[in-house]
Amino acid sequence: MTGRRPISSTSRILPAAHRRVRATALSAAAMTACASLAAGCGVVPGLSTSTDDSIKVMTWAPQGTTATNKPGMPAMAVAYVKWINSQGGIHGRKLKLLTCNDHNTSVGAATCAQRAVDENVVAVVGSYSQFGDSYFAPLEGAAIPYIGGYGASTQEFTSPVSYPVNGGSLTLLAGLGEALAGSCGPVTLVRPDSIAGDQLPQLLDSGLRAGGHAKAIDQLAAEDLTEYDQQSQKALESATSDSGKTGCVVPELGDRTATFMDNFQRARQDYPKVKTAAEVGSVDQTVINSTGGAAGPYEGSYITGWYPVASDRRWDEMKKVIGKEAFGDNRIDPADAGVQTTWIAYQVLTAVLEKTGDGEVSADSVRHTLNDGLKVSTGGLTPPLSWPYQGKLAAAGFARLANADVNVQTVRSGLLQSANKQALDMTKILENADLS
Repeated sequence: MTGRRPISSTSRILPAAHRRVRATALSAAAMTACASLAAGCGVVPGLSTSTDDSIKVMTWAPQGTTATNKPGMPAMAVAYVKWINSQGGIHGRKLKLLTCNDHNTSVGAATCAQRAVDENVVAVVGSYSQFGDSYFAPLEGAAIPYIGGYGASTQEFTSPVSYPVNGGSLTLLAGLGEALAGSCGPVTLVRPDSIAGDQLPQLLDSGLRAGGHAKAIDQLAAEDLTEYDQQSQKALESATSDSGKTGCVVPELGDRTATFMDNFQRARQDYPKVKTAAEVGSVDQTVINSTGGAAGPYEGSYITGWYPVASDRRWDEMKKVIGKEAFGDNRIDPADAGVQTTWIAYQVLTAVLEKTGDGEVSADSVRHTLNDGLKVSTGGLTPPLSWPYQGKLAAAGFARLANADVNVQTVRSGLLQSANKQALDMTKILENADLS
Protein backbone atom coordinates (compact mmCIF):
# COMPACT_ATOMS: atom_id res chain seq x y z
CA MET A 1 0.00 0.00 0.00
CA THR A 2 2.39 2.67 -1.12
CA GLY A 3 2.30 5.52 -3.62
CA ARG A 4 -0.94 6.41 -5.31
CA ARG A 5 -1.40 6.19 -9.05
CA PRO A 6 -3.46 8.78 -10.93
CA ILE A 7 -7.16 8.11 -10.83
CA SER A 8 -8.40 7.08 -14.25
CA SER A 9 -11.70 8.23 -15.66
CA THR A 10 -14.24 5.59 -16.61
CA SER A 11 -14.71 7.50 -19.85
CA ARG A 12 -11.20 6.43 -20.85
CA ILE A 13 -12.05 2.71 -20.92
CA LEU A 14 -11.45 1.62 -24.48
CA PRO A 15 -14.35 0.88 -26.85
CA ALA A 16 -15.10 -2.75 -27.64
CA ALA A 17 -13.34 -2.92 -31.01
CA HIS A 18 -10.17 -1.34 -29.66
CA ARG A 19 -10.27 -3.64 -26.64
CA ARG A 20 -10.30 -6.72 -28.88
CA VAL A 21 -7.25 -5.48 -30.81
CA ARG A 22 -5.39 -4.69 -27.60
CA ALA A 23 -6.37 -8.00 -26.03
CA THR A 24 -4.94 -9.87 -29.03
CA ALA A 25 -1.63 -8.03 -28.75
CA LEU A 26 -1.43 -8.59 -25.02
CA SER A 27 -2.28 -12.26 -25.50
CA ALA A 28 0.78 -12.81 -27.67
CA ALA A 29 3.01 -11.16 -25.08
CA ALA A 30 1.73 -13.44 -22.32
CA MET A 31 1.75 -16.71 -24.32
CA THR A 32 5.24 -17.77 -23.32
CA ALA A 33 4.67 -16.99 -19.65
CA CYS A 34 1.40 -18.90 -19.62
CA ALA A 35 3.13 -21.97 -20.99
CA SER A 36 5.45 -22.06 -17.99
CA LEU A 37 2.61 -21.42 -15.58
CA ALA A 38 0.03 -23.60 -17.26
CA ALA A 39 -0.38 -25.78 -14.21
CA GLY A 40 -1.75 -22.78 -12.38
CA CYS A 41 -4.31 -21.84 -15.03
CA GLY A 42 -7.31 -24.12 -15.30
CA VAL A 43 -11.01 -24.63 -15.72
CA VAL A 44 -12.39 -26.35 -12.65
CA PRO A 45 -13.99 -29.54 -13.97
CA GLY A 46 -17.56 -30.47 -13.23
CA LEU A 47 -18.79 -27.03 -12.22
CA SER A 48 -20.88 -26.38 -15.31
CA THR A 49 -21.46 -27.69 -18.75
CA SER A 50 -19.94 -25.61 -21.52
CA THR A 51 -22.93 -23.94 -23.13
CA ASP A 52 -23.50 -20.58 -24.75
CA ASP A 53 -25.60 -19.61 -21.74
CA SER A 54 -22.92 -20.30 -19.12
CA ILE A 55 -21.35 -17.29 -17.41
CA LYS A 56 -17.58 -17.46 -17.25
CA VAL A 57 -15.76 -16.01 -14.23
CA MET A 58 -12.26 -16.30 -12.81
CA THR A 59 -10.72 -16.41 -9.33
CA TRP A 60 -6.97 -16.28 -8.77
CA ALA A 61 -4.62 -16.48 -5.80
CA PRO A 62 -1.06 -17.61 -5.02
CA GLN A 63 -0.69 -21.26 -4.05
CA GLY A 64 2.28 -23.51 -3.29
CA THR A 65 4.78 -20.67 -2.88
CA THR A 66 7.39 -20.07 -0.19
CA ALA A 67 5.75 -16.74 0.67
CA THR A 68 2.08 -15.71 0.65
CA ASN A 69 -0.46 -18.45 -0.13
CA LYS A 70 -4.24 -18.11 -0.32
CA PRO A 71 -5.53 -21.54 -1.44
CA GLY A 72 -8.80 -21.02 0.42
CA MET A 73 -9.92 -18.30 -1.98
CA PRO A 74 -10.17 -20.36 -5.18
CA ALA A 75 -11.43 -23.28 -3.07
CA MET A 76 -14.23 -21.09 -1.71
CA ALA A 77 -15.02 -19.98 -5.26
CA VAL A 78 -15.33 -23.64 -6.31
CA ALA A 79 -17.73 -24.34 -3.44
CA TYR A 80 -19.83 -21.25 -4.18
CA VAL A 81 -20.13 -22.03 -7.89
CA LYS A 82 -21.09 -25.64 -7.16
CA TRP A 83 -23.76 -24.38 -4.78
CA ILE A 84 -25.20 -21.87 -7.24
CA ASN A 85 -25.17 -24.37 -10.10
CA SER A 86 -26.84 -27.06 -7.96
CA GLN A 87 -29.80 -24.68 -7.70
CA GLY A 88 -30.01 -24.25 -11.47
CA GLY A 89 -27.70 -21.27 -11.73
CA ILE A 90 -28.88 -17.66 -11.90
CA HIS A 91 -31.91 -17.10 -14.11
CA GLY A 92 -31.22 -20.55 -15.55
CA ARG A 93 -27.63 -19.78 -16.50
CA LYS A 94 -24.83 -21.64 -14.74
CA LEU A 95 -21.48 -20.25 -13.74
CA LYS A 96 -18.31 -21.58 -15.32
CA LEU A 97 -15.30 -21.06 -13.06
CA LEU A 98 -11.70 -20.64 -14.18
CA THR A 99 -8.99 -20.55 -11.53
CA CYS A 100 -5.43 -19.30 -11.80
CA ASN A 101 -2.33 -19.43 -9.60
CA ASP A 102 -0.35 -16.20 -9.78
CA HIS A 103 2.57 -17.89 -7.95
CA ASN A 104 3.02 -14.64 -6.00
CA THR A 105 4.95 -13.11 -8.93
CA SER A 106 4.31 -10.17 -11.22
CA VAL A 107 4.62 -12.41 -14.29
CA GLY A 108 2.11 -14.84 -12.82
CA ALA A 109 -0.33 -12.03 -12.05
CA ALA A 110 -0.07 -10.66 -15.59
CA THR A 111 -0.56 -14.15 -17.00
CA CYS A 112 -3.71 -14.74 -14.97
CA ALA A 113 -5.10 -11.39 -16.07
CA GLN A 114 -4.29 -12.05 -19.71
CA ARG A 115 -6.01 -15.41 -19.55
CA ALA A 116 -9.09 -13.67 -18.16
CA VAL A 117 -9.00 -11.42 -21.23
CA ASP A 118 -8.44 -14.30 -23.66
CA GLU A 119 -11.26 -16.34 -22.12
CA ASN A 120 -13.69 -13.38 -22.17
CA VAL A 121 -14.63 -13.76 -18.51
CA VAL A 122 -17.33 -11.40 -17.29
CA ALA A 123 -15.45 -10.67 -14.05
CA VAL A 124 -12.51 -11.62 -11.87
CA VAL A 125 -14.06 -12.34 -8.47
CA GLY A 126 -12.76 -12.77 -4.92
CA SER A 127 -9.07 -12.89 -5.81
CA TYR A 128 -5.71 -12.07 -4.25
CA SER A 129 -2.54 -10.66 -5.78
CA GLN A 130 -0.01 -8.12 -4.59
CA PHE A 131 0.89 -7.10 -8.15
CA GLY A 132 -1.73 -4.57 -9.15
CA ASP A 133 0.72 -2.92 -11.55
CA SER A 134 0.86 -6.18 -13.51
CA TYR A 135 -2.74 -7.33 -13.66
CA PHE A 136 -4.81 -4.15 -13.83
CA ALA A 137 -3.46 -3.03 -17.22
CA PRO A 138 -4.88 -6.08 -19.07
CA LEU A 139 -8.14 -5.90 -17.11
CA GLU A 140 -8.56 -2.19 -17.77
CA GLY A 141 -7.73 -2.68 -21.45
CA ALA A 142 -10.56 -5.21 -21.76
CA ALA A 143 -12.81 -3.40 -19.23
CA ILE A 144 -13.15 -6.55 -17.10
CA PRO A 145 -14.39 -5.79 -13.57
CA TYR A 146 -12.28 -6.92 -10.61
CA ILE A 147 -14.77 -7.63 -7.82
CA GLY A 148 -13.68 -8.10 -4.23
CA GLY A 149 -9.91 -8.22 -4.24
CA TYR A 150 -8.12 -8.67 -0.93
CA GLY A 151 -6.96 -5.06 -0.80
CA ALA A 152 -3.34 -6.10 -1.32
CA SER A 153 -2.46 -3.32 -3.79
CA THR A 154 -3.18 0.39 -3.96
CA GLN A 155 -4.59 0.02 -7.49
CA GLU A 156 -7.57 -1.86 -6.05
CA PHE A 157 -8.69 1.47 -4.60
CA THR A 158 -8.00 3.60 -7.66
CA SER A 159 -8.71 1.57 -10.82
CA PRO A 160 -12.04 2.31 -12.54
CA VAL A 161 -12.63 -1.44 -13.05
CA SER A 162 -12.08 -2.30 -9.37
CA TYR A 163 -14.96 -2.97 -6.97
CA PRO A 164 -13.38 -3.71 -3.56
CA VAL A 165 -15.47 -5.11 -0.70
CA ASN A 166 -13.07 -4.15 2.10
CA GLY A 167 -10.67 -1.32 2.86
CA GLY A 168 -7.38 -3.21 2.75
CA SER A 169 -4.61 -2.44 5.22
CA LEU A 170 -5.53 1.24 4.97
CA THR A 171 -8.54 0.78 7.20
CA LEU A 172 -7.10 -1.98 9.41
CA LEU A 173 -4.09 0.00 10.59
CA ALA A 174 -6.08 3.19 11.14
CA GLY A 175 -8.65 1.20 13.11
CA LEU A 176 -5.93 -0.50 15.12
CA GLY A 177 -4.51 2.88 16.07
CA GLU A 178 -7.90 4.08 17.28
CA ALA A 179 -8.43 0.87 19.26
CA LEU A 180 -5.02 1.14 20.98
CA ALA A 181 -5.21 4.86 21.76
CA GLY A 182 -7.18 4.48 24.98
CA SER A 183 -5.44 1.44 26.46
CA CYS A 184 -1.74 1.66 25.54
CA GLY A 185 1.22 3.57 26.84
CA PRO A 186 4.01 3.88 24.28
CA VAL A 187 3.16 2.20 20.99
CA THR A 188 5.99 0.74 18.90
CA LEU A 189 5.43 -0.14 15.25
CA VAL A 190 7.89 -2.67 13.83
CA ARG A 191 7.73 -2.52 10.04
CA PRO A 192 9.85 -3.16 6.94
CA ASP A 193 12.51 -0.65 5.92
CA SER A 194 11.07 -0.37 2.42
CA ILE A 195 8.93 1.82 0.21
CA ALA A 196 5.99 -0.47 0.94
CA GLY A 197 6.50 0.06 4.66
CA ASP A 198 6.82 3.84 4.54
CA GLN A 199 3.08 4.47 4.57
CA LEU A 200 2.36 2.25 7.58
CA PRO A 201 3.30 4.77 10.33
CA GLN A 202 0.98 7.43 8.90
CA LEU A 203 -1.94 5.00 8.85
CA LEU A 204 -1.42 3.78 12.41
CA ASP A 205 -0.77 7.33 13.63
CA SER A 206 -3.99 8.60 12.05
CA GLY A 207 -5.97 6.31 14.35
CA LEU A 208 -3.81 7.02 17.39
CA ARG A 209 -4.19 10.75 16.83
CA ALA A 210 -7.97 10.42 16.56
CA GLY A 211 -7.94 8.77 19.99
CA GLY A 212 -5.76 11.48 21.52
CA HIS A 213 -2.58 9.41 21.59
CA ALA A 214 0.94 10.36 20.60
CA LYS A 215 2.50 8.98 17.43
CA ALA A 216 3.87 5.46 17.40
CA ILE A 217 7.59 4.86 17.69
CA ASP A 218 8.59 3.89 14.16
CA GLN A 219 11.05 0.99 14.27
CA LEU A 220 12.44 -0.21 10.95
CA ALA A 221 13.64 -3.72 10.16
CA ALA A 222 15.47 -4.92 7.06
CA GLU A 223 13.23 -6.88 4.71
CA ASP A 224 15.50 -9.91 4.42
CA LEU A 225 15.98 -10.73 8.11
CA THR A 226 15.68 -14.34 9.21
CA GLU A 227 15.72 -13.58 12.95
CA TYR A 228 14.57 -10.60 15.02
CA ASP A 229 16.35 -10.90 18.37
CA GLN A 230 17.76 -7.36 18.27
CA GLN A 231 14.53 -5.90 16.89
CA SER A 232 12.50 -7.63 19.62
CA GLN A 233 14.70 -6.22 22.36
CA LYS A 234 14.59 -2.73 20.88
CA ALA A 235 10.79 -2.86 20.55
CA LEU A 236 10.45 -3.99 24.16
CA GLU A 237 12.75 -1.22 25.38
CA SER A 238 10.71 1.49 23.66
CA ALA A 239 7.33 0.00 24.61
CA THR A 240 8.30 -0.15 28.30
CA SER A 241 9.84 3.32 28.42
CA ASP A 242 6.84 4.67 30.39
CA SER A 243 6.29 2.73 33.61
CA GLY A 244 2.92 4.38 34.17
CA LYS A 245 1.02 2.50 31.45
CA THR A 246 1.40 -0.81 29.66
CA GLY A 247 3.04 -0.35 26.29
CA CYS A 248 2.03 -2.01 23.04
CA VAL A 249 4.05 -3.51 20.18
CA VAL A 250 2.56 -3.71 16.67
CA PRO A 251 4.50 -6.00 14.31
CA GLU A 252 3.61 -5.27 10.69
CA LEU A 253 6.05 -7.50 8.84
CA GLY A 254 3.82 -9.51 6.54
CA ASP A 255 4.93 -13.11 6.20
CA ARG A 256 7.80 -12.52 8.64
CA THR A 257 5.51 -11.48 11.49
CA ALA A 258 5.45 -15.05 12.83
CA THR A 259 9.27 -15.14 12.91
CA PHE A 260 9.36 -11.85 14.77
CA MET A 261 6.80 -13.05 17.30
CA ASP A 262 8.79 -16.23 17.95
CA ASN A 263 11.85 -14.14 18.85
CA PHE A 264 9.73 -11.59 20.69
CA GLN A 265 8.05 -14.23 22.89
CA ARG A 266 11.43 -15.35 24.20
CA ALA A 267 12.79 -11.82 24.71
CA ARG A 268 9.74 -10.42 26.54
CA GLN A 269 10.39 -12.55 29.61
CA ASP A 270 13.15 -10.12 30.62
CA TYR A 271 10.96 -7.00 30.38
CA PRO A 272 7.85 -5.56 32.04
CA LYS A 273 4.53 -6.66 30.61
CA VAL A 274 3.60 -5.34 27.17
CA LYS A 275 0.65 -6.01 24.89
CA THR A 276 0.83 -6.93 21.23
CA ALA A 277 -1.58 -5.92 18.51
CA ALA A 278 -1.98 -6.65 14.82
CA GLU A 279 -4.34 -6.63 11.87
CA VAL A 280 -5.95 -9.63 10.26
CA GLY A 281 -3.61 -9.52 7.28
CA SER A 282 -0.81 -10.59 9.64
CA VAL A 283 -2.65 -12.58 12.32
CA ASP A 284 -5.75 -14.76 12.14
CA GLN A 285 -7.14 -17.63 14.20
CA THR A 286 -4.84 -20.12 12.47
CA VAL A 287 -1.77 -18.11 13.50
CA ILE A 288 -3.07 -17.74 17.05
CA ASN A 289 -3.57 -21.51 17.29
CA SER A 290 -0.11 -22.27 15.90
CA THR A 291 1.61 -19.90 18.35
CA GLY A 292 0.14 -21.41 21.50
CA GLY A 293 -3.45 -20.19 21.70
CA ALA A 294 -4.22 -18.84 25.17
CA ALA A 295 -0.59 -19.39 26.21
CA GLY A 296 0.76 -17.65 23.11
CA PRO A 297 1.92 -14.09 22.43
CA TYR A 298 -1.44 -12.84 21.15
CA GLU A 299 -3.55 -13.51 24.24
CA GLY A 300 -5.20 -10.18 25.15
CA SER A 301 -4.19 -8.58 21.86
CA TYR A 302 -6.36 -6.34 19.74
CA ILE A 303 -6.72 -7.61 16.16
CA THR A 304 -8.54 -5.51 13.58
CA GLY A 305 -10.46 -7.18 10.76
CA TRP A 306 -12.85 -6.15 8.00
CA TYR A 307 -15.68 -8.45 8.95
CA PRO A 308 -17.41 -9.87 12.05
CA VAL A 309 -15.66 -12.70 13.92
CA ALA A 310 -16.07 -16.17 12.42
CA SER A 311 -18.38 -17.26 15.24
CA ASP A 312 -20.94 -14.59 14.28
CA ARG A 313 -24.23 -16.04 13.02
CA ARG A 314 -24.03 -13.88 9.91
CA TRP A 315 -21.52 -16.40 8.56
CA ASP A 316 -23.92 -19.35 8.97
CA GLU A 317 -24.93 -19.49 5.30
CA MET A 318 -21.31 -19.53 4.16
CA LYS A 319 -20.55 -22.34 6.59
CA LYS A 320 -23.53 -24.35 5.30
CA VAL A 321 -22.28 -23.97 1.73
CA ILE A 322 -18.78 -25.07 2.76
CA GLY A 323 -20.23 -28.06 4.60
CA LYS A 324 -22.38 -29.05 1.63
CA GLU A 325 -20.01 -28.44 -1.25
CA ALA A 326 -16.50 -28.66 0.29
CA PHE A 327 -16.80 -31.05 3.20
CA GLY A 328 -13.32 -32.21 4.19
CA ASP A 329 -11.52 -29.61 2.07
CA ASN A 330 -8.98 -28.34 4.59
CA ARG A 331 -7.99 -25.45 2.31
CA ILE A 332 -11.17 -23.64 3.35
CA ASP A 333 -11.09 -22.12 6.82
CA PRO A 334 -14.29 -20.12 7.56
CA ALA A 335 -12.21 -17.86 9.82
CA ASP A 336 -9.79 -16.91 7.03
CA ALA A 337 -10.23 -13.36 5.77
CA GLY A 338 -9.47 -14.46 2.20
CA VAL A 339 -12.21 -17.09 2.27
CA GLN A 340 -14.62 -14.53 3.73
CA THR A 341 -13.69 -11.96 1.08
CA THR A 342 -14.32 -14.46 -1.70
CA TRP A 343 -17.74 -15.33 -0.24
CA ILE A 344 -18.73 -11.65 -0.14
CA ALA A 345 -17.35 -10.98 -3.62
CA TYR A 346 -19.47 -13.77 -5.09
CA GLN A 347 -22.51 -12.36 -3.30
CA VAL A 348 -21.84 -9.12 -5.18
CA LEU A 349 -21.58 -10.99 -8.48
CA THR A 350 -24.83 -12.84 -7.74
CA ALA A 351 -26.61 -9.56 -7.02
CA VAL A 352 -25.37 -8.15 -10.33
CA LEU A 353 -26.55 -11.19 -12.31
CA GLU A 354 -29.93 -11.19 -10.57
CA LYS A 355 -30.30 -7.52 -11.51
CA THR A 356 -29.39 -8.32 -15.12
CA GLY A 357 -32.12 -10.96 -15.29
CA ASP A 358 -32.51 -12.55 -18.71
CA GLY A 359 -30.48 -9.84 -20.44
CA GLU A 360 -27.04 -10.13 -21.96
CA VAL A 361 -24.25 -10.93 -19.51
CA SER A 362 -20.79 -9.65 -20.40
CA ALA A 363 -17.95 -7.78 -18.75
CA ASP A 364 -19.56 -4.58 -20.02
CA SER A 365 -22.99 -5.40 -18.60
CA VAL A 366 -21.53 -6.39 -15.22
CA ARG A 367 -19.51 -3.19 -15.06
CA HIS A 368 -22.40 -1.00 -16.13
CA THR A 369 -24.72 -2.58 -13.55
CA LEU A 370 -22.18 -1.91 -10.80
CA ASN A 371 -21.61 1.64 -12.02
CA ASP A 372 -25.32 2.46 -12.26
CA GLY A 373 -25.88 2.66 -8.52
CA LEU A 374 -26.50 -0.98 -7.59
CA LYS A 375 -26.49 -1.42 -3.80
CA VAL A 376 -25.56 -4.87 -2.56
CA SER A 377 -26.62 -6.21 0.82
CA THR A 378 -24.28 -8.78 2.32
CA GLY A 379 -26.48 -9.75 5.25
CA GLY A 380 -24.72 -7.37 7.62
CA LEU A 381 -21.21 -8.71 6.97
CA THR A 382 -20.40 -5.31 5.46
CA PRO A 383 -22.36 -2.10 5.11
CA PRO A 384 -24.47 -1.99 1.91
CA LEU A 385 -21.95 -1.86 -0.90
CA SER A 386 -22.00 0.48 -3.89
CA TRP A 387 -19.31 2.06 -6.01
CA PRO A 388 -19.99 5.62 -7.16
CA TYR A 389 -17.59 7.13 -9.68
CA GLN A 390 -15.98 9.20 -6.93
CA GLY A 391 -16.27 7.64 -3.47
CA LYS A 392 -16.02 9.41 -0.11
CA LEU A 393 -12.25 8.95 -0.04
CA ALA A 394 -11.58 10.21 -3.56
CA ALA A 395 -9.90 13.34 -2.20
CA ALA A 396 -7.48 11.12 -0.25
CA GLY A 397 -6.59 9.29 -3.46
CA PHE A 398 -8.77 6.19 -3.01
CA ALA A 399 -11.82 6.80 -5.18
CA ARG A 400 -12.92 3.14 -5.24
CA LEU A 401 -12.80 2.48 -1.49
CA ALA A 402 -16.43 1.70 -0.68
CA ASN A 403 -16.19 0.01 2.72
CA ALA A 404 -14.10 1.69 5.41
CA ASP A 405 -15.54 -0.36 8.28
CA VAL A 406 -13.23 -2.07 10.78
CA ASN A 407 -14.23 -4.68 13.34
CA VAL A 408 -12.08 -4.68 16.47
CA GLN A 409 -11.44 -8.14 17.87
CA THR A 410 -9.51 -9.37 20.87
CA VAL A 411 -7.96 -12.71 21.76
CA ARG A 412 -9.59 -14.27 24.81
CA SER A 413 -8.76 -17.82 25.90
CA GLY A 414 -6.97 -18.25 22.59
CA LEU A 415 -10.01 -17.34 20.47
CA LEU A 416 -10.76 -14.23 18.44
CA GLN A 417 -13.81 -12.54 19.89
CA SER A 418 -15.57 -9.29 19.12
CA ALA A 419 -14.34 -6.29 21.12
CA ASN A 420 -16.79 -3.69 19.82
CA LYS A 421 -20.56 -3.72 19.46
CA GLN A 422 -20.45 -2.23 16.00
CA ALA A 423 -17.86 -1.65 13.34
CA LEU A 424 -15.77 1.52 13.33
CA ASP A 425 -16.08 3.64 10.21
CA MET A 426 -12.60 4.88 9.27
CA THR A 427 -13.74 7.28 6.53
CA LYS A 428 -13.20 10.54 8.43
CA ILE A 429 -9.91 9.37 9.94
CA LEU A 430 -8.55 8.43 6.51
CA GLU A 431 -9.77 11.72 5.05
CA ASN A 432 -7.56 13.51 7.58
CA ALA A 433 -4.61 11.13 7.40
CA ASP A 434 -1.30 12.43 6.06
CA LEU A 435 -0.54 9.80 3.39
CA SER A 436 1.85 11.90 1.34
